[in-house]
Amino acid sequence: MDIHAREPAVAPQAAAGVLLVARTLGAELDLDMPRVGAIIEASGVSRSRAYEVRDALLALLPSLIRPPGRPAAEAGPASPERVHELRGAVLRFVLDHPGCVHGGAERRRYTDSFRRFVLELRERHAELALPAFAEAIELPLGTLEDWLRPGRMPPDSDERSAGTSDPAVPKVEALLDAWRCWSGHALAPFGRHVRQHLRLDFSDAMIAQLLFEHGARTPKRRRGRTPDEEALRGAFETFFAGAQWVGDGTEVEVRVDGQLHRINLELMVDAHSGAFVGLDVTDAEDSDAVVSAFEDGASTTGAPPLALLLDNKPCNHTDEVDAVLGDTLRIRATEFRPQNKAHVEGAFGLFQQRVPELSLDSTEPRDLAKQVALLIAITFARAMNHRPRRDRGGKSRVELYDEPVTEQERAEAKARLQARLDKQERARQSRAARLDPLVRALLDRAFDRRDLDDPERHFRDAMALHPLDAIVEAVAIFRGKRDAGTLPQRADARYLLGIVQNLVHVHEADAITEALLEERLAAHDRLLAPLRLRRDEIDSNPRDLSQRLRALIDEAMGATRIIERHFWIHALAQLIARQPDLQQHELFRSAARRIHATFRVPRHERAAAERRLARHLWPLW
Repeated sequence: MDIHAREPAVAPQAAAGVLLVARTLGAELDLDMPRVGAIIEASGVSRSRAYEVRDALLALLPSLIRPPGRPAAEAGPASPERVHELRGAVLRFVLDHPGCVHGGAERRRYTDSFRRFVLELRERHAELALPAFAEAIELPLGTLEDWLRPGRMPPDSDERSAGTSDPAVPKVEALLDAWRCWSGHALAPFGRHVRQHLRLDFSDAMIAQLLFEHGARTPKRRRGRTPDEEALRGAFETFFAGAQWVGDGTEVEVRVDGQLHRINLELMVDAHSGAFVGLDVTDAEDSDAVVSAFEDGASTTGAPPLALLLDNKPCNHTDEVDAVLGDTLRIRATEFRPQNKAHVEGAFGLFQQRVPELSLDSTEPRDLAKQVALLIAITFARAMNHRPRRDRGGKSRVELYDEPVTEQERAEAKARLQARLDKQERARQSRAARLDPLVRALLDRAFDRRDLDDPERHFRDAMALHPLDAIVEAVAIFRGKRDAGTLPQRADARYLLGIVQNLVHVHEADAITEALLEERLAAHDRLLAPLRLRRDEIDSNPRDLSQRLRALIDEAMGATRIIERHFWIHALAQLIARQPDLQQHELFRSAARRIHATFRVPRHERAAAERRLARHLWPLW
């Protein structure tokens, strides 16, 4: 087979020159090499041209060998010719892309296209010292260093507005034409450009609406609110005063002698009347705080309730709490539904609004802080308990709590509360029976080593329902954050469960995306057909590797659908994987820099694209 029998990766003349160089060097090492005539015949080029290329390659070889590390930077500032060349290139780009740089001298903003241009310019002038390069293109050195360090760049902010207007049609067409040529993504600089350079008297609000109405720009909207809270009112089942209390704790800050103390305020609220029945001030939100507040409520009202609703913190479900509750049913609040504890959460919110900053001086700061917090909480609770409520017929919380209750009502309420508790327990037992003993043992060991409280196995059993790989990764993340000192101060078993759930969601999304991508590629559906054509166009275009690399990255970061971005990341990984092993590392770094230079894509999506590329290139399974 000769070189022309297949698509050559390099020109035939270059291939012939390389083979002749290899023959020259191989002869010196006493190696068996092909004859010159065989090389010329296989390459299909003239002998003279092949020798010209060989001589050029031999002359170039010494310059390709350098010590390990980065090329030595030029000493001192760049030459005037180099500065003129760089500044001219930057000026031409800015003129061709209006809006790519905007803002004052103290704080400028740059578009994705400008950042990519600078990264390409830096790759072409890598031998120039970084400070000299930054000075030549009039870019702050710190900003350039951030762009060259993937994942550390601060996100640009878009400026959005809304408004209404109906200008003349020619002006609107001029506005749309200007937007199509505009390289920036922020609206405010474009508005200034329209008013100053195009002499179109449009406000930012008017521009935003016109672009939106003509489909040229769709502003990002804030995530919608949850369903109206009015729809949730009355969803909490109550019976009568004293049937069910709701307990919780909150942190109160007291400053004594200039030192800040954080004190826990534990509160018990009656679900029917909203009365504050018991409270205590403690050092931390723990079992002792629940016990003290509950005993205070029983002393205040004269009798304990039929049931006590507590959230899922481990300290609320210990043997100490059960011992003081006696016949009172301990019920868990439903996870992810704050309205379950609306009575006590509302009281805390009102408390924080009414209580001023607590700043005191004392020779015994800690004790005085606790006493003051307790007195203020008691005063607040008494005032609220005796205040008439318009939503309850003008009755105060005390009057509502003192309403008579028949024995039949009490028995019916206790039966329904007991049924609710039994349902929770049956669900817990059924879930525990389905758990893998090996997974439970692994979680037991992890909880013991990290001193995590979970007396009723509530959190461990919830974690054991998830895949083992997510559990192992979550435990490792929890341990790593603790060793690095980045774990939140009060992180507990609930925090670890949240990590597991987040990882499960990410793994599931990746698996679904990969499966969907494979199915669509196999079916040659209409969505991926244009992508494959575009990829073939990029692969067939006779340009250098860096240009093809940049084209694939730009397609990936410009994709509007997740599946399209995964398609281009996969194609990018295939291109890099075809290169020599040593070159793959530098190509990956270059790709990561260009990915992170696309600020219009959210930071977490840029990081996900970088991680996906790494997984494709260096899989761990």
